[in-house]
Amino acid sequence: MKEAIQDIQTNRIGLMRGIISAFYVFGIIGLSIPMVRPYFQMMTPFTLILSLGILLLFHSGWNKPFGIFAVSVAILGFGSEVLGIHTGFPFGSYVYGKTLGLQLFEVPLVIGVNWLLLVYLTGNLFSTKIKNDWLAATLSAMVMVAIDFLIEPVAVNLDYWSWEGNVIPLSNYLGWLGVAFILQIGYRKTYFNKENAISIYLLINLVTFFAFLNFIS
Repeated sequence: MKEAIQDIQTNRIGLMRGIISAFYVFGIIGLSIPMVRPYFQMMTPFTLILSLGILLLFHSGWNKPFGIFAVSVAILGFGSEVLGIHTGFPFGSYVYGKTLGLQLFEVPLVIGVNWLLLVYLTGNLFSTKIKNDWLAATLSAMVMVAIDFLIEPVAVNLDYWSWEGNVIPLSNYLGWLGVAFILQIGYRKTYFNKENAISIYLLINLVTFFAFLNFIS
């Protein structure tokens, strides 16, 4: 019976890995072909939601603290973007395009999903490897900034958002580091089981996706 359960779990992981890779590979191909690019751009919000859904499917620490953490990250991440859009702090002067879908206060709603996805993925990277919360939060935040460094040129090219003067300011990365660090401290200090069998694989696919698009889009 135990072996049967393990086989089911292994098959489920294999299936979801296949789905993740298929979506990101087709995304790379579709966004690289000008003729079909607009259709794949429209799929961006769905891909983010699907990625978070698969990630949470393998989340094993369902409890009230995790629910509060997840909602808080989505709201605070979204709120930081609203603040950024209307004041220029903490990221700089930028505006969102129409690619990411429905907006509230001039910020796409799916941005909250994006913040939760990235905070979870990068936080999970060090969840069992580093015991010091402050060090782990710092490293996780730095990884988020590195990922944003890959995302920015692609995002501008695909009309996710655009920067004043078409220049990505240093304040963007410093702002990301600050907000990400705060949210990562929340990840570390919130008590829930942080094991996730799909997290690292999803992170690798996401990073590879933007790395490829930096070269070919």
